[in-house]
Amino acid sequence: QVHLVESGGGSVQAGGSLRLSCAASGYTYRSTCMGWFRQHPGKEREGVAVIYISTGDTAYPDSVKGRFTISQDNAKNTLYLQMNGLKPEDTGTYYCAAHSGSWCALRPSEFNVWGQGTEVIVSS
Repeated sequence: QVHLVESGGGSVQAGGSLRLSCAASGYTYRSTCMGWFRQHPGKEREGVAVIYISTGDTAYPDSVKGRFTISQDNAKNTLYLQMNGLKPEDTGTYYCAAHSGSWCALRPSEFNVWGQGTEVIVSS
């Protein structure tokens, strides 16, 4: 399995931006799909972005589409999540995840490797 290390979380005002990074070992030779997920205490984890490694195809939920962008830098084995126009409802713990299965979708249950999480706080 791959090892994921996240960074870039922080506190911003509504309308601000953050760029999350996820450094992955075994990125290009183990994972077929990577994604970003977020979670609030007492709430179920939700996918905010996924990318199919080989094709670059991406998917986003309606809640973040147009504001968030997932990207990959294969040379650096790093996954990014650019978050613009942040809203208070974007507050949560953000996790990087990966799997080597056949499909790539916004479903946390499909991912078997997870980062430690990084906190994002958006002030209202």
